[in-house]
Amino acid sequence: MAETAASALLSVIFEKLTDEAFKKFARSQNIHSELNNLQSTLSHIQDLLSDASEKEITEKSVKKWLNSLQHLAYDIDDVLDDVATEAMRRELTQESGAITSKVRDLIVPACCTKFSLSERLHHKLDSINTKLQHLENQKGDLGLIVKNENPKNNNKGNETSLLESDVIGREKEKEKLLNKLLQDEPSKENFSVLPIVGMGGVGKTTLARFLYNDTQVKGRFELHAWVCVSDDFDISKITKTIFQAVSNENNEFADLNQLQVALKEKLKEKRFLLVLDDVWHENFNDWENLVLPFHSGARGSKVIMTSRKEQLLKMLGFDNLDHLETLSSEDALSLFALHALGVDNFDSHPTLRPKGERIVEKCGRLPLALKAIGRLLRAKTDEEKWDEVLNSKIWDSKSVGDFSADWKVIFPALMLSYHELSANLKRLFAYCSLFPKDFLFDKKELVLLWLAEGFLNKSNAAKSPERLGYEYFEELLSRSFFQQSPNEEPLFVMHDLMNDLATFVAREFFSRDDNRMTIGWLP
Repeated sequence: MAETAASALLSVIFEKLTDEAFKKFARSQNIHSELNNLQSTLSHIQDLLSDASEKEITEKSVKKWLNSLQHLAYDIDDVLDDVATEAMRRELTQESGAITSKVRDLIVPACCTKFSLSERLHHKLDSINTKLQHLENQKGDLGLIVKNENPKNNNKGNETSLLESDVIGREKEKEKLLNKLLQDEPSKENFSVLPIVGMGGVGKTTLARFLYNDTQVKGRFELHAWVCVSDDFDISKITKTIFQAVSNENNEFADLNQLQVALKEKLKEKRFLLVLDDVWHENFNDWENLVLPFHSGARGSKVIMTSRKEQLLKMLGFDNLDHLETLSSEDALSLFALHALGVDNFDSHPTLRPKGERIVEKCGRLPLALKAIGRLLRAKTDEEKWDEVLNSKIWDSKSVGDFSADWKVIFPALMLSYHELSANLKRLFAYCSLFPKDFLFDKKELVLLWLAEGFLNKSNAAKSPERLGYEYFEELLSRSFFQQSPNEEPLFVMHDLMNDLATFVAREFFSRDDNRMTIGWLP
């Protein structure tokens, strides 16, 4: 998003403008007045960015305005870098000794160099200030206003685990699938497949996690493994993940054949439960190759497969698939209330219920969207804030990029949740677009990556950059931008639709080209 890039750039610019050494040099060059004007106009424009962030999604003119601001911000940053570089050069020159200084003064008088530099900077800054003032003057035509917002991101870190394991609704689905897991059904093979099929964000993984962690289910199976498959159906990678889960070993194998022989031995005559989460691949021959080691398991072994695709399952003999539908209106409202109010009802806030009902319908009764918007409103019980969310123009957004049909349905809710993040959190989330789908990451390692990129340098004196990074991480986790990995408790993952969101908003920041990652500002 253009607003995200512009906000981040302005933060960098303000940091440079407020540096004491920088201001001292600016006064010596008689450009402090121009820089003060620059800072003042930028502050006025910065106040408009929250409104622009919402409107750029539906209004091309605002998007164009933000792009112009972004490009001008690059020019400003370049000029400030020139000033800072010259200030450093002057400081080093002063330290080089009186003789060198006298020789330099004989060759080029100081007044001439000072005049030349000041003149160049005056010219550049006057031009920039004119363009910047022009951008500010356009606010009326664009309908941009200064929003009086409550402080964002007030959620506490200890709320991040809010009932992650609970599944509201789905009673029929839970009972049906539990019965299949706990009973030996007639099958030609030693293992059988239990499909969970539905659109993205409908709760397939959450339901699978509930089944996987059920006490009775855990006791019935000797071996357990969970694999996030996504659209990269790499048989060797999937097989190795299963092998590591059931063996607690991290052996290296020369080829897939050796790996499958080793897995076959580990599964031999043992009842196993395997979850293949988010399967997109529909090649039957690849499936047959993947499951070769599974045949050695004991009778009654199960494979839970979550997928948006039907073709492979139909090849496996599932002619009449039961789709996981969106939640009922009542269950959706309960889930939304749970994440917005901390309880699954509106008994304590009856006046909010009608607004909640309308928000639930705007979310399409999709659990992922309900959680995201619910956590956006967490502990905010004033009707004005709920009205602001309910009436946001983002719900009407159409330009959603080249993603799946599921993404287009859920996009407005996820975009609205992203819109409410602070500028710093937006940049940190956008950075995570560099992660492939279903990539498992460690909290500490991600904070160190943020730190290495310079994203955490603006910490206040009371907090170290690392501490600030951990707080930012917990905030993104509490808002459902991150999730705990289903099978790797210390690790985290982004829902693939959140990954799509990160990719969408990060286009002005970063790019990912196959296996190469490019980090930095994209002009």
